[in-house]
Amino acid sequence: MTLNRKQAPGFKTIDKIDIQKAESFTLKNGVKVYTINSGSQELTKVEFIFKAGMYYQTQPLLASATNNLLETGTKSYTANELSDNIDFFGSFFECNVSQDFSSLALYSLNKYLDKSLHYVEEIIKYPTFPKDEFDIYLSNKKQKHLVNSQKVNVIARRRFSELLFGEKHPYGVDVKTGDFDKLTLDRIKEFYKSYYHSGNCTIVASGKLPENLVDTFDQFFGKEKWGGADAIVIPKIELDTTTQQKHFVEKPDAIQSAVRIGRVLFNKKDPDYFKFQVLNTILGGYFGSRLMANIREDKGYTYGIGSGLASLVHGGYFFISTEVGTDVTNDTLKEIYKEIKLVREEEVDADELETVRNYVLGQFLRSVDGPYSLADKFKAVWEFDLGYDYFEKYFDAVKTITPKEIKDLANKYLQEKDLIELVVGKKQ
Repeated sequence: MTLNRKQAPGFKTIDKIDIQKAESFTLKNGVKVYTINSGSQELTKVEFIFKAGMYYQTQPLLASATNNLLETGTKSYTANELSDNIDFFGSFFECNVSQDFSSLALYSLNKYLDKSLHYVEEIIKYPTFPKDEFDIYLSNKKQKHLVNSQKVNVIARRRFSELLFGEKHPYGVDVKTGDFDKLTLDRIKEFYKSYYHSGNCTIVASGKLPENLVDTFDQFFGKEKWGGADAIVIPKIELDTTTQQKHFVEKPDAIQSAVRIGRVLFNKKDPDYFKFQVLNTILGGYFGSRLMANIREDKGYTYGIGSGLASLVHGGYFFISTEVGTDVTNDTLKEIYKEIKLVREEEVDADELETVRNYVLGQFLRSVDGPYSLADKFKAVWEFDLGYDYFEKYFDAVKTITPKEIKDLANKYLQEKDLIELVVGKKQ
């Protein structure tokens, strides 16, 4: 067959997406393991996930400090020895913490997986939290915090979360400089004991998995229960959203203003979540969005502006975010509200909706390419106690949403009186 290079290939819509589903098994001690066996390279990614994110902390910095200090020393190895030995086998190890979960991830060649997991076992089961490493970590984080606290975008991000959820809510807490001095090793060790144990651990493995994976996991993490507890207590924390609509934080030396507009909304368990994502994409969810077309392309006020719907286990929120010159801040706000008003008052035309549909479905297709991406898709539903039918519902919602439904959603959730506005910058 000879290709005609002068003729563009035909456009084809995406009618169905088949996602490889995770398989599961349980270790002898009850730890649940989920696997995505895919890919052509002899590589495996292993993630150890704990419900130990910021939602569970009793003071600022506690969750992130505990997570990051795990690899600073164990009963058998120093931080340097752990790093050097993992690196020796060509493996890579990282720690992460989010609002709801903390995780430890190992990337390893299959032939060295058992050797690398030996050091991960040490990190998870036997950390010692050395005092000198704690002091260095705290000093570095405090200095970084002081530097970042001068940036308008960082101030806006912190303050906006506080306005949405309340200053005492884990999702909204704004770390203060004094919080670094209140953090102690005893509190870190207590948090570790409460949340890093076999009763609160889930393992997700992805890649071209070795045949002896079950035995390997049982050897290191499944022989017996480990850690200081068998279960965790999930706190119930009330929101304390601000009742004031407009907020301004003055930064006299600022060249730009950071703008945040949004509100507390729902997470992906809400039936409106799927179709609201289409509305969000039209408004500010991709490079061809209305906010980008107006405020970047037409007005030239910013390099970038976007909107999003953040889904958290115990809540969610909608936001619009940008940084603009202080001299055009007020004009930017007017244009943002103008675009929001348009999606409330006018139905999206068929061509724009079709473009957004294809974009959203295309992005979804890209997001399931490869074993690690498939694992991320699994976690996206597992974290919310959802099943794979979530993706079928999402796909169906994107394919079938009408202009009227988009307009109705905008009127339901994007009334100007319900939106919180925050500007950080120089007073005009």
